[in-house]
Amino acid sequence: MANNQPKPKRHIPERTCVACRVKRPKRELLRIVRTPEGTIAVDENGKLNGRGAYLCRQRACWERALARHILDRALRCTLTSAGLDTLHSYLVNLP
Repeated sequence: MANNQPKPKRHIPERTCVACRVKRPKRELLRIVRTPEGTIAVDENGKLNGRGAYLCRQRACWERALARHILDRALRCTLTSAGLDTLHSYLVNLP
């Protein structure tokens, strides 16, 4: 006997870019993390422990987030020069 019921749609988690406030599927965004040790890292896999914030993979969103201190508020910390250097080095490779 064949079961003719359609398969339920798979749930796709969504997140909001903290710079442009657009909702997108989680896999389309990059996660910025403040780890429990206090360091800032770009978490491409979305698995690191710590407080996270999501940004689009576009240079404009990154520049806006850094210029307006949006990441400071989202991560609930003040970004240090080391954290800013980490983010700026990643920003250079974005489209």
